[in-house]
Amino acid sequence: MNSTAPALSVGAAFHADEPVLTARSLLPDAMSPLFGQCDQWDLNGVLRRPANLHPAEWKLKFDGLPGSWHLRAREMAMIALSPRHPKVLAAGIPAPRRPVDSRTAIRRLGPLRALAAWAAERGLPEDLGAWPEHQLHVRIAALKEEGLAVTSVVSHITVIRELHRCGPLLTGGGLLRDPWPGMSARAAAGVAVSASRGLSTPVIPPEVWFPLVRAAWTYIDTFAPDILRAQERWRQLRADATLLSSGAGDRLRTWLGDPGNRVPLHDEHLPPRIVDAGQVHWTLLSFLIGIDKKANIFDLNRGLRKVALDAVERGQCASASLLPEYAQVGRADGTAGGWSRGLAPRSLRREIEILRVACYVFVTALSMMRDSEVQEILKGSVVEYFGAPAVVSAQIKGDEDFPRKQWWIIEPVARALVLAEEITPHPERLFTGIAGKVRNAERFAAGEGIKAFIEHVNARTDVNGLEPIPSHRVAPHMFRRTMSMLTDQFPGSEIALGIQLKHVASRALANRTTQGYAASAASWAKHLDAAVEATRFRSLRDLFDAHKANEPIGFGPGADQLTRTFEAIRDAVAAQGGDATVEHALLKQARVSIRFGALNNCLFDVANPVGAVCLENTVIPPGHTGPLPDRCRPDRCGNSMIGPQHVEIWDSEERSLTKLLETRRLALGHRAALEQQRDEARAVLRKAGR
Repeated sequence: MNSTAPALSVGAAFHADEPVLTARSLLPDAMSPLFGQCDQWDLNGVLRRPANLHPAEWKLKFDGLPGSWHLRAREMAMIALSPRHPKVLAAGIPAPRRPVDSRTAIRRLGPLRALAAWAAERGLPEDLGAWPEHQLHVRIAALKEEGLAVTSVVSHITVIRELHRCGPLLTGGGLLRDPWPGMSARAAAGVAVSASRGLSTPVIPPEVWFPLVRAAWTYIDTFAPDILRAQERWRQLRADATLLSSGAGDRLRTWLGDPGNRVPLHDEHLPPRIVDAGQVHWTLLSFLIGIDKKANIFDLNRGLRKVALDAVERGQCASASLLPEYAQVGRADGTAGGWSRGLAPRSLRREIEILRVACYVFVTALSMMRDSEVQEILKGSVVEYFGAPAVVSAQIKGDEDFPRKQWWIIEPVARALVLAEEITPHPERLFTGIAGKVRNAERFAAGEGIKAFIEHVNARTDVNGLEPIPSHRVAPHMFRRTMSMLTDQFPGSEIALGIQLKHVASRALANRTTQGYAASAASWAKHLDAAVEATRFRSLRDLFDAHKANEPIGFGPGADQLTRTFEAIRDAVAAQGGDATVEHALLKQARVSIRFGALNNCLFDVANPVGAVCLENTVIPPGHTGPLPDRCRPDRCGNSMIGPQHVEIWDSEERSLTKLLETRRLALGHRAALEQQRDEARAVLRKAGR
């Protein structure tokens, strides 16, 4: 509950009854918190809360701020949230057009609270203008020595600078000078300029990424059907059960009369804290004979309890399970069997929660959406967008209105979203808290969920057949960083990177932030090199198979050179009496130097670069090996190979240039350049017999 303390507002630039959210669009019928509310400014029900925030995280809490710091904190928050307030503008405080993100205003209170405590320990005066400037440098140096992350140090620097920027309106004044004039916050934190271009977000190591994503997909593709069938069976048992206990004995004896029915026992592999491991699952047994557990038939009738225990003594018992069998999996020890020991009501609830996390992991990993955006996905959000599957969600970062955007996705991601929609307990959102626990009903703690998923998988690898996932911190934002790196580093994905990250740039990697996300990681180097080589060899093998089928593989001197290599391999295979496996092995051993491009293929050989037109009359950069693609001349170079797929591109280029040259009043220089380009295109087409 908010309270007001007018005494604390005496002398303040803002009145106690002033609303603090004058620059934001409020929810219908909402009332803005007032400046005079001293304990907290509650934004719940006032501004739309991002789905990945708990209601407690959507408040500006001013507790723990002593004396004048309490009023100072509210004044700084007021200036940040209402930067175009008349008093802010009149004071000459540099003000952005938009208010800061509410989450930023909330996060700033932590460093401010820490600064107040530090100042008290140092005995610094209440008057900020009397603070020695070097003390603030000491403060930041101490934070760095504590091993604080760069982003955290930057946030502390930002708060200190806010004490200077907001000084004209702070009661008692602010800092007289910016302690780091002319420097960015990252530079003030001691981060080198070159380093500041990168991101502090680490990638997920490949030894974690692969088993984690595979486990998530296995849950979605293989385990989910069993989980859904068990969920439906449990729902049906509860719907059909009666609360009447009359005739319970006859029901139990009739049920036990079928040798296929077995008394359910709690899983013996339950954690030690579960005291009923290996004992009769009385709740499930009650529902199996058609009586609701609330009838307490096994507590009120000791005779019925003995009948069930006698059946256990006879061996008519089995691990509790809602299904007779489960999807078969292969295990590391060479055995095969069901992926689960048995889904009983308790384990079913847990598997549904784990399945929801699996959907989240898979969607986040392969869509490159932020955690906040994934958690904003609502039911019915899988759509078709420009002929391709897409998901609609709210873009949280960078826009206070949370606009709806579309992210293109692959079919397996769409399948994961449909599954998440089927199992969500929430009336609208796909990813929410644990069903049945009210305190978590509106929140999906992604970091905790991912950790629980890894632990759950690893605890059952002897049964579920999944590969163990190494224990490693995996945070939601690391998926976006890792997938961005992969789409950039794997062949032919540069355009997809630009589309997925929503950066408007002249080319996919022109944006510096995108570049940071896509930066390679040493832990993935071997995998990426192997992927490039595997992709190149697959394309080369396709060319070899086309040559065997007497199909054209290309035109030009490069194609002739490659044809001779293929013929030599076929002759060697014929001499050995080998098959296709031998052919491909010899093709790999041949180490054909070929680079596949959009306009032609290049057979430049580093060991014999003679004849490469791109290297003529140019200065080769120090340390560079290979061709210079920017100087490629497919019409002249002896290493160039025009593939059948390239001919249509060049033909279209020639026709476009011819049509453009029909334009009247072209400048002479422009016409000459176009004619030269058309001549080059025609030279390439002549090589292809056009």
